[in-house]
Order: sequence, then C-alpha cells, then structure tokens
Amino acid sequence: MKKIGFREITPFALLVILAVAAIFVPTLPNFDDGKYNAADTGWIIVATALVFLMTPGLAFFYGGMVHRKNVISTMIKSVVAAGIVSVIWVTVGYSLAFGDSIGGFIGNPMTHFFFKGVNSGTPWSLAPTIPKTLFALFQLMFAIITPGLVVGAVAERIRFTSYVLFIVLFSLFVYAPLAHWSWHPDGFLFKMGALDFAGGTVVHISAGCAALAGAMVLKRRKTHIEGEEVPPSNVPYVLIGTGLLWFGWFGFNAGSALGANALSVSAFATTNTAAAAAGLSWMFFDVMRGKKPSVLGFCIGAVVGLVAITPAAGFVAIPQSIFIGVVAAVISNLAVYYKSKSKLDDTLDVFPCHGLGGMVGMLLTGVFATKAVNSAGNDGLFYGNAAFFMVQLKAMLIAVVYSFVVSYAIFKLINMITPIRVSKEEEELGLDATQHNEQYVQGTLVVSTESNGKVQEKKLDVFIEKGTEEEAMF
Repeated sequence: MKKIGFREITPFALLVILAVAAIFVPTLPNFDDGKYNAADTGWIIVATALVFLMTPGLAFFYGGMVHRKNVISTMIKSVVAAGIVSVIWVTVGYSLAFGDSIGGFIGNPMTHFFFKGVNSGTPWSLAPTIPKTLFALFQLMFAIITPGLVVGAVAERIRFTSYVLFIVLFSLFVYAPLAHWSWHPDGFLFKMGALDFAGGTVVHISAGCAALAGAMVLKRRKTHIEGEEVPPSNVPYVLIGTGLLWFGWFGFNAGSALGANALSVSAFATTNTAAAAAGLSWMFFDVMRGKKPSVLGFCIGAVVGLVAITPAAGFVAIPQSIFIGVVAAVISNLAVYYKSKSKLDDTLDVFPCHGLGGMVGMLLTGVFATKAVNSAGNDGLFYGNAAFFMVQLKAMLIAVVYSFVVSYAIFKLINMITPIRVSKEEEELGLDATQHNEQYVQGTLVVSTESNGKVQEKKLDVFIEKGTEEEAMF
C-alpha cells in the first residue's frame, strides 16, 4: 500500500475543517414577503440548471478530442470543478466577487462568509425581482465552468492534484477579482463603463489567458515535439458536448438578463444566431482552403461563436450577431492554424478559441452595442460612439494582462509546491491509468485480408475495458 504523506492528508483535512466550521454558522430564517417576481425566479432557476449542464457538456467536448488513454482524466478535471468551486463559493468566493467592495478591486470576504445573510430578504441590487440566494447560485455556475475551460490547454500532461490546487487558486485570485471588477456596481471596470453581459472578460478571456500561461509553464508533450498526430478519441462525444454546451449557453446568456423579459429573449436569439453563423463560417472557411467539411470544424466553430457573443448578447441586435459569429470563427480558425506551426502546445486550442473569441466579442460589443436593444448599455463605434469602443479595448487589455500574469504565477507556484507535470513514463502510459487507475487496456490486433490473390495485414488498436477481455472496442 502506498505510504500516506502530508500531501495526501491535506485536501481531506481542509474539507473536514470547513465542514466542522459550517456547523457553527447560525441559521437565519428565509425572508420572502412577496417582493419577488415568480416568473423571473422560475426562469433563473432553469437558467442556473442550464449553465450547470455546460460543465458535463464541456467534459464531453474535451474528452472526445484527446487521446483514448487520457479521456477520463480530461473529463474529470472539468467536472471536479463543480465540487471544488461550489464549496469555495459558499465559504468565501461569493463574498470576494459580490461582497461589499473594497476600493473597487475585491469584495469583503466577510460580507457573506459561509453565505451569511444571503437569504436576508435583500435582493442583489441589479436583480431586484429574484432572491439573492438564487442570484448567488446562478453566478456560481459561471465560476464552476471557468477553470474547467483551462483543462483543454494542459490536457494529457498535468497531474490531477496539481490541477485541483490550480482550481482553488484561480477561483480566488483570478476569477473573483475579475467578476468583482466587471459585475459589481462598485467594480472599477463597471464604473469605467465597460460592458460584459455574460462573461466575455470574466469567463472566457480569463480562462483563455490562463490556458496560455499553463501551456507555457507545462511545456510541450512528447507527441507535440515529435509532430505526431493525435487522433480524437470519440467524435460523437464532441457532438454531444457541443449540443450540451449550445443548449446550456441559452441559460448562460439569456439568463444573464436576470429576468423573464424581452432582453432575455433578445439575448437568447443573438446567442443561437452567432453560434449557427460561426459553425458554418468555420466549416465553409475550411472548405475554401481545400479541406473537407468536418464535424469537428462545425462544432469548434459553433463554440467560438458562443464565446464571442457572450459579452455582447444583451447589448447587440440579432442581425449583427451573424457578423460577430462569422468574424470570430475566421479569426480563431486562422489562430489555430498558425499556432499549429509554432512550439506552443495548447492541446485543444483553448487560447485561440476561448481567449481570442472572448477578445473579439469584447471589441465587437464596443462596435455594435446599441441602446435600442438595452437602454442600460451604450452605443458603440458603429453608431458613432468611438469613446465607448476605447473603453472596451482598455477593459479587455486590463483583463488579458491580469489574467495571464496572475495565472502564470499560480502555475509556477504550484510547481514549486508539488510537481505539476506527470513523468515521461506516466505521459506515455496515459493519465487515465496513472492518475486515476481507470482506463482501457490497449492491445494490437492483426487482421489479414486477401485481395486479388494478395494477403495484406492491417494492425488495429484494440481497447478492452480493464477486467473484461470478452468485449473490445475498435
């Protein structure tokens, strides 16, 4: 049996300490004197569940694109964020993001420590028709999926325990400050006039820049150095993941209207339109360059469109969302191509798709936003307001620099505490087996075929579920 040390004991010990501390948090009665709107409350409950569905959707999306020996390890790194971030959010994360502002940079961690006073009957100032607890849970789902996005850049070579520590530090020191800056009425980006309807800055730029930092710290996989092509493990998984993400994104964007209203409907429409246009744009752009139309191309393009429309969904009109989707897909497609020629090993192109997609969305919000759609927004460059475009540009640059620098420091710090990368032997065997002891056992089957009097042999990879030699998947 493996010797148990401090590293193995610490995570469980910390969880037990939090659990014991939670016992002594006083229980306050729920206050609901009829001030809330039932339709708004019902819609945001559904939207919260839809956003949660995006996390397993992301797991399928990423899991289908990695090598078969790394499917399980890739998927669990996205899903485990639901556990880690949920506990952090209830204890201190929500307070850091939406607690009483300290200088416009961070929330007071004691404002809602262990969700203290969240059910007090006083709603969030920008969501007066729903309970504050529901608003906090809706925002939790955004905090869950953000570190899960980073997984795609560091897949196939990062230790599971190291990634768990990254989720904790990223949530506290990158996500929470950006959420406070952008979405708290006293946050300095909010007060500056920057618009981010549903997370172009807070979610996608932060995750994309963290992905870039992680890929740089972890360096290249052996297969990347040798130029070996890694076939996707399961393209139908990618299709399933795309469908779940697209479906959940309606809650992500339309739910960010924080009510069952016309703005929510508009955001729903722009979300679907941009995704559709971007999926077609990526696929047709590939065809124009001599490739065949691919399932992966359409799926990746659609996700890029969803990313790009996220900051703009509640500020731009439906026709302009077509342009946003098409442009974002072409830019990310070209970025993926040039990245493939470089030495940067971003396994699943998180920075070109989520990072650049979020940046394009922020800037095009500065171009196409209009008060005709949302009176609480602004008119963009297309409507003669160049000053607002410059505000969006400035906010984007601040988010990019902060996210990259702090995330790079986090990855470096983790590597000083515990090795962040698996050994060469573990990488060769696959992370499913070496990190989780849950894998398919690979073998080789030689198949002989006869054609025109000639016998030809073809080798096929066989994956047999561990312990069941009777069933094989080809």
